[in-house]
Amino acid sequence: MQHTWVAYSGTYGQVLLDGLGRLLALLAGSGWEVTDPARQIVLDSVEHAYAPLIHDGLMMDSVNGRAISRGYLKSDDRHVMRSDHFHGQGIIAAIALLADGASPAERQRWYGRIKDWIERDTVTPILTARQFGVADLARLREVAESPVPAVPAPTGHHLFAAMDRAVHRRPRFVANIAMASDRIAHYECGNGENPRGWHTGAGMLSWWAEGNGDQFTDWYWPTVDWYRLPGTTVSTRRLPDKAGGEWGEPKPDVRWVGGATDGAYAAIGQHLKGLGSTLQARKSWFCVDDAVICLGAGITCADGVPVETVVDNRNLGENGTQPFVRGHGWAHLEGHGGYVLPYGVLRALREDRTGAWSDINTTSTTERATRRWQTLWLDHGTDPVDATYVYVLLPGADRHETAARAADRHWLSVLANDGTRQAVRVPALGLTAANFWQAGTAGPLTASAGASVLLRRRGRTATLCVSEPPRTGEPLEIVWDHPVRAVLRADDPVEILGAGRRLRLRVTPGRACATHECEVALG
Repeated sequence: MQHTWVAYSGTYGQVLLDGLGRLLALLAGSGWEVTDPARQIVLDSVEHAYAPLIHDGLMMDSVNGRAISRGYLKSDDRHVMRSDHFHGQGIIAAIALLADGASPAERQRWYGRIKDWIERDTVTPILTARQFGVADLARLREVAESPVPAVPAPTGHHLFAAMDRAVHRRPRFVANIAMASDRIAHYECGNGENPRGWHTGAGMLSWWAEGNGDQFTDWYWPTVDWYRLPGTTVSTRRLPDKAGGEWGEPKPDVRWVGGATDGAYAAIGQHLKGLGSTLQARKSWFCVDDAVICLGAGITCADGVPVETVVDNRNLGENGTQPFVRGHGWAHLEGHGGYVLPYGVLRALREDRTGAWSDINTTSTTERATRRWQTLWLDHGTDPVDATYVYVLLPGADRHETAARAADRHWLSVLANDGTRQAVRVPALGLTAANFWQAGTAGPLTASAGASVLLRRRGRTATLCVSEPPRTGEPLEIVWDHPVRAVLRADDPVEILGAGRRLRLRVTPGRACATHECEVALG
């Protein structure tokens, strides 16, 4: 976090990690060597706070703040582009430096990850990156040539509850969700940078499938339609540059943003209030094996303009010709992935858009470029009241997989989708998940107050994961209407109120939106 309200693992986070790495290395072996046990916090941050946000050498733009608008700076060598890969490579170099002060086991693990990032970054190769001096390049080359095997990033879900960010990593894709609350700004602008980032916290869903490593690198930000960022629900009301103020000042007065995760799957939700708008909505993302299930409800606005949910907006590069095809309840974009829509009319537009980095950053070059875009959206009409949507994103899926998923009526059940609760069941995965915006019931689950609940059944056991995104810290009760033979384990904040014909829990959550678990044997 930097500037109080901005998620900033990239750029400012890179400065922090690099500076600490250099200080620890400089002072090692001297009378001023850092021996405080709390230094382990810095070392732990590599794997817990930084690595999950790095993908194939890039740092996800949701944590790069206003730096997403820099591109080619006037003061830089023309070949240095300050992109997501630029920021990621700065973090990777800092980790390599910090490794000199880590334990042998940590160094081994970090080297494996660094080696994998070096090998996977084919967009802007790390070992020839012009941002580095000789010492950093030598250190990185030493890691690349070491006998340590490359270790791919592990699959799983990482919920950064304090930053309103989530990362879902699967074998075929990585997805990143960016939200905003009274803790985290809609966006950050300042110093003439990023004046149009208004909706980057409105549920922007960034994702990368194999071969899409330059999706947000190749002139993305100067040429994108800023009112149609992927995953967002927005009022099309025109906004002035720097709307809401600078330095992370614009924040919505909402608390319910967050979710629950078991480390593999997740239920993520956002109470959305539009920037400079009357728009309100409830948005949920249920992150599973090969898909992100996207629900929206309570979409209400009185701005006098259309409201849209942007299913996707893909950068096809210069003169891209990737085929886009539709079927009954589905669509597919070659080389990217598929979309399943149980209802609603998916609108599509392919267009060329031209822009310059100087359009969004006063310190950047005026050179202009054109990129081709495939935009997909749902039109909720002008001044909608309680509009809804359901769609399933299948990153990396081919056309046949997409059509098959759309034809499988048993794969997904939407248990609820309104302004009070949103819930789904995926029987093949043993998954039931719900976001309760207030007390209510969805399928077999009941919550006494706002909560996020993830239930996974495996054979004769089940794990119930609960969090309290409103962060009141007040106890809440969860009921699962299913026979339970025994409670196998429960986190300390979880009190068992009853088992047998159904499971009743009381959770005292604290204020950090942490996920608390209870594992049971089924009756």
